Amino acid sequence: MRTPGIIIFGLVLAPCGWILDLTSTVAPNWRTLTSVSGQPQDTVYNQGIWDMCKSSTTSTTVTCNQVDTLYFNNQIIPIAKGMMVASLIVTLIGLAVVTPGARCWRDRPPRWALTSFGAVLIFCSGALTIIPIAWYTYLMPSLNSTYSSTSTNNVGYCIVLGYIGGILEVLADLCHIAHLRSPQLSQIQHCCICCCSQQAYNASDRGIAFLMQRNCYFYH
Repeated sequence: MRTPGIIIFGLVLAPCGWILDLTSTVAPNWRTLTSVSGQPQDTVYNQGIWDMCKSSTTSTTVTCNQVDTLYFNNQIIPIAKGMMVASLIVTLIGLAVVTPGARCWRDRPPRWALTSFGAVLIFCSGALTIIPIAWYTYLMPSLNSTYSSTSTNNVGYCIVLGYIGGILEVLADLCHIAHLRSPQLSQIQHCCICCCSQQAYNASDRGIAFLMQRNCYFYH
């Protein structure tokens, strides 16, 4: 009753990507503005898709909920909000589908259709993250903002986390695809051997246990 190692690897990558995507979505650091005109030299504005914060390089004080109507009215902002939230939801649904589907159950073979559907959902979630991240990065120098006309634009850490999270989800999908490309009959027989071996181990009579193991491996 063992799950193939490559599936386990994919099931680890997908939640890791989801955590990075969540951080990228909620943290206000998609773009960093420095050298803002009319502000002290050490002032830094961190712009996200939900909030904007003001900080200083010489102190730990951070003031969020900054008003920048021009920035939040950019077309990419509501699009990025919708796609990032959709990515988080689709990832959770994909994990909920692929986890029971990929498990090598004791009394039945892996559910190939369920695993394939879950893998497709995880791939879509990765694409839903990478697309707005890449689009925002491309438009970043030209995004309208109250402070951007005389300030320096820098890529925030949320962009990096979003790229990594989306790539991890795509890699998780590739792990599932690589497993599904292997011969299904071989995997089913592998599950049969696992189950038969477990039954043989639980048998009280050693002679019966030996015969059960022999029959299982003969089937393989």
